[in-house]
Amino acid sequence: MRRADRLFLLIHALRGRRNAITAQRLAETLEVSLRTVYRDVADLQRSGVPIEGEAGVGYLLRKGSDIPPLMFTPDELEALVVGSRFVRAFGGERLGRGATTALLKIEAVLPPELRASSERSRIFAPEVERLETSGIIDALHDAVTARQVLRIDYRDESGRGSAREIEPLCLAFWGGSWTLGAWCRLRSDFRSFRPDRIVEYSGTGEIFADERSRGLQAYLDAMGVSPA
Repeated sequence: MRRADRLFLLIHALRGRRNAITAQRLAETLEVSLRTVYRDVADLQRSGVPIEGEAGVGYLLRKGSDIPPLMFTPDELEALVVGSRFVRAFGGERLGRGATTALLKIEAVLPPELRASSERSRIFAPEVERLETSGIIDALHDAVTARQVLRIDYRDESGRGSAREIEPLCLAFWGGSWTLGAWCRLRSDFRSFRPDRIVEYSGTGEIFADERSRGLQAYLDAMGVSPA
């Protein structure tokens, strides 16, 4: 478990309690050692979280200073639920996992009535077998993040093939298809490639420089679009 996740769960375990909870109980709940609980509590206290108590006695949040739960309107909550469903369906495995765990964390601190309403949305995005589950979206996402030059075998809409070296800048989803925005070294210009027309791809091992004239903002300007 990541430390950030552990600290979140520790605060959640203390939220709204009238009686102190022992470090041993926290350790069992979080499946960590007592030493880790003591260290995490001390770090949270130093960062300003109002935790009272001590080792051997127990801990609780200071009375009257409980950290308030996240509050959403029903429409805001449904937007988060529907958004997570779309990310799971279309965003690739990596972002799909992130959407699932993020929603679980949000629901963990919701009042009961809002937590129940999060399950009522009737807008779905079924997770069926398609491009997003083939792994290519995750691979292209990783290349964009790492600024890794890619070598691709690409087919245009007429089926004509070409070998390209590209500097991947962003991914965009248009509701029915993905595009990969990139600087194409073959054409010495910006291009948008459809991942479903990439026959083969591989990393060259080269990391490209973040140059303003051929970077993300220049690409967006050239395409006449702006990020949402």
